[in-house]
Amino acid sequence: MVTPVAQRQAVLHLQKGLELSERRACALVGLARRVARYVSTRADDAALRQRLRELASQRRRFGYRRLGYLLVREGFSPNHKKLFRLTRRKG
Repeated sequence: MVTPVAQRQAVLHLQKGLELSERRACALVGLARRVARYVSTRADDAALRQRLRELASQRRRFGYRRLGYLLVREGFSPNHKKLFRLTRRKG
């Protein structure tokens, strides 16, 4: 298990399957209890990803920076680092 998400799932499985306490399940997995209780607050960027995909398919020669300028004109406020990450993830 590498990711915290997988570790959280393992802790939940131990808690429900073997009826262990959170403290004991976290100790067995090697996960801090704070990490086990973490809930992400990251905003969903589905609209931004969809529009970026549409613009990239229409204007294939544009890079992520130029697509970012088009998105700003449309009212989005993407960070250049986020745009780079999204375009790299898309391929």
